[in-house]
Amino acid sequence: MTKTIAEINEKIKKGDVVVVTAEEISYIYEGRRYYFCCPMCIEEFKKTQRNILRKWKRQRQQRRNAWIENMDKLEHLKKILSEMESVLIAYSGGVDSTFLLKVARDILDDKVAAVTATSLTYPSYEMENARKIADGFGIRHLIVTTDELSNLKFTNNSQDRCYWCKRELFLKLVALAKEYKLNYVLDGSNYGDQEDFRPGMKAAEEFNVRSPLKEVGFTKDEIRNFSRKFGLPTWDKPSFACLASRFPYGMKITKENLIKVDKAERFLRNFGITQVRVRHHSQIARIEVSKDEIPKLLKEKVRDKIVSKFKELGYDYVTVDLQGYKAGSMNIFKRR
Repeated sequence: MTKTIAEINEKIKKGDVVVVTAEEISYIYEGRRYYFCCPMCIEEFKKTQRNILRKWKRQRQQRRNAWIENMDKLEHLKKILSEMESVLIAYSGGVDSTFLLKVARDILDDKVAAVTATSLTYPSYEMENARKIADGFGIRHLIVTTDELSNLKFTNNSQDRCYWCKRELFLKLVALAKEYKLNYVLDGSNYGDQEDFRPGMKAAEEFNVRSPLKEVGFTKDEIRNFSRKFGLPTWDKPSFACLASRFPYGMKITKENLIKVDKAERFLRNFGITQVRVRHHSQIARIEVSKDEIPKLLKEKVRDKIVSKFKELGYDYVTVDLQGYKAGSMNIFKRR
C-alpha cells in the first residue's frame, strides 16, 4: 500500500528502513532522499521548499538591513559624543543609561562622569546596582541627593509631577557639569520614550540636557541588542521607574508610603519576580507583574506569605492585576 509523505518522512527521521513499492518515487533534495507516491507530490514538495527558501532569504536580508541601520546609528552616536568632547551623564543604572555610559566611556575615556540621584523615590536596590556597574567601567561616579518631597508641586502628585522631579535633578546636574568643567549634560532617553507621557522631557529642554540615544533614533530593543553584544549586565534588565509612579495622580505622595511601596516590591523579588510594580491605592495594594509570572503569586504558600507581609506593611487588601504589568498604567487619563 502506498505510504503518505508524512509517514515516509517520519520513518526516515527515525532511521527506519523504508520499503518502497513500485508506485513510489524517490527524490533527492539537499543531500537527503525523500519518497513520494507520484510526480505531482514531488512538484508540490519543490514548490514548498522554494517558498521556504524565499522567506528565509527575505528575513536574512531584513536582519542584515536592520543591522546595517543600527550600526549607522551607533557610529552616529559615537560621532555626537566625540564632538561633545566631555559629558556628564544622568545615570540610573538602567538599560539605556548604562549603554550610553559604556559608549561614552569608549569614546571620551576619562572625560566622562556619571551622576546618580538618590532619594526616597529611587528604589534602594537600584543604587547598589548603579554603583557596581559604574565602578566596573572605571568611571567617576557622583551621588547627589534630591529632595522632591519638600516641593508641594511634586508631592501633590499632579500630572506634571515628573517635570518637577526632573527639574530639580537637572538643576543640580548642570551645576555639577560646570564644577567639573564638562561640556554637556546627557540623559538616557531613547526614541521610543516619546510615545509615552513624559513631562520630564520639558525639563530636559529647559536645561539644554541632550538625549543622544533619542537623537540618533535608538529604540529600547536596539539598545538591548547592542548591550548584549557588548556584554553589559543590563541587556535583559526589566525596566523600572521612580517609586512616585506607583501612586494615582492626585493622591499625595508621602515619605511613609514611598517606604511602604519600596519594602513591598523588595519582598516580592524574593520569589523570583523580575518585573514588578506595587500600585498604591490607599489601603489597597495592586500588584502588577508580567503575565507569565502571575502563577508564581498564586501558589498557596507564596500567596499567604505575600498577604501576611503586605498586611504587616499596612495594606488592608492585596490584589493582583490580571492584565499584567504595563508601563505607564497609571496614565489612564491619556486613554479616556
